[in-house]
Amino acid sequence: MPKKKGINVGVIGFGTVGTGTVKILRENAGILSRRLGFPVTLKRVVDKDLKTNRGVKLPKGMLTSKVDAVLEDPEIDIVVELIGGIRPAKDFILRAIKNGKHVVTANKALLAEKGNEIFAAAQRQGVRLGLEASVAGGIPIIKVIREGLVANWILSVYGIINGTANYILTKMTDEGAEFSNVLKEAQRLGYAEADPTFDVEGVDSAHKLAILASLAFGIPLSYEKVYCEGITKITPMDIEFAGELGYKIKLLAIAKATGGGVELRVHPTMLPVDRLISKVDGVFNAVYVEGDAVGETLYYGRGAGDMPTGSAIVADIADIARGIVAGADRPAPAFGESSLKIRKIEDISSMYYFRFSALDRPGVLSKISGILGKNNISIASVIQKGRRVGEAVPLVVLTHMARERDIRRAVKQIDSLPVVADRAFFIRVEGTEG
Repeated sequence: MPKKKGINVGVIGFGTVGTGTVKILRENAGILSRRLGFPVTLKRVVDKDLKTNRGVKLPKGMLTSKVDAVLEDPEIDIVVELIGGIRPAKDFILRAIKNGKHVVTANKALLAEKGNEIFAAAQRQGVRLGLEASVAGGIPIIKVIREGLVANWILSVYGIINGTANYILTKMTDEGAEFSNVLKEAQRLGYAEADPTFDVEGVDSAHKLAILASLAFGIPLSYEKVYCEGITKITPMDIEFAGELGYKIKLLAIAKATGGGVELRVHPTMLPVDRLISKVDGVFNAVYVEGDAVGETLYYGRGAGDMPTGSAIVADIADIARGIVAGADRPAPAFGESSLKIRKIEDISSMYYFRFSALDRPGVLSKISGILGKNNISIASVIQKGRRVGEAVPLVVLTHMARERDIRRAVKQIDSLPVVADRAFFIRVEGTEG
């Protein structure tokens, strides 16, 4: 079979990311051709909306509303899916694979929830699936784990991988503002969607974590087993107390190999202020990866946007194109070969930050500390602000390492005390004990 002299690409979805991808393919075609040694040609763009001006000039007839113009065109080698969501994106990808086309996608929700099926189909058909843009936008973290750190046992992956949540927490930290006020500002500036649930409740981060963990540990894509908790309950008071204790609060996605299993969790986390990842602010993303040989590494950049995400998509296109032209196509890698189990959140161990609303009376702290002690929880430090005898005041406790199961049992017991005015609130703490 003669080697191909060039590669044709079809893009499905001409929204924000699709526009960035098309811009790069059109405007940087000369650069790509020189670096690859052959042309990569954008042949067709599919979208329902044929009228909106995206600021990209396309040749007449390139933009169409008919998806078959991409999926059924034998001259198109690589299909780029950028419509998002589960359906009809999944159907389009499976049809492309069935027709022997390689696929590139930025659809983290689809990959996290249906990826095992899609990867199995790609393997059977002997085609490649590019997913670099599905996690952390312009940060090439998929390539890092798959290729750069291929010689390592991955020990842990920590990520700030949702720019909206990170922007909100950064503004709350810098300005002492309430969550609801910062969210409205983020929506006004376009950093948050009209319905921000996926971002602020950790769902978007959980989708991305499922992909990273599968690559890092060889486990099946396990989104349904990711423990997920958002940032809506974080208050300026928590941020202030965290600062006094030497920490910053971030929405962190954590995948960690421990105790013969893998922890998969997304939740607000207190990180020591001197950690590099703690300094990642605003809409930026960062992913920390620890390997047994390389040690600690950190990757930083823009996690979303038309051009950063488009850059990641075109990088996948170029990578797949090289293989096609060289006649050395590599099918999608197998997922889910590891027998590592996903650990339940109750089984993890961490340090913890507690905020209680307790009556300002003698003996209250001893009652709370007594319950913690009975549940194998040791106190590292305590902060109490203000004195209002007989009234409720905030009481903050930082613990040494403890097991989540014990923490939850203790919270239930403390909440039942008559001297506690409101339900206890806790945040997990990552760091080393002093």
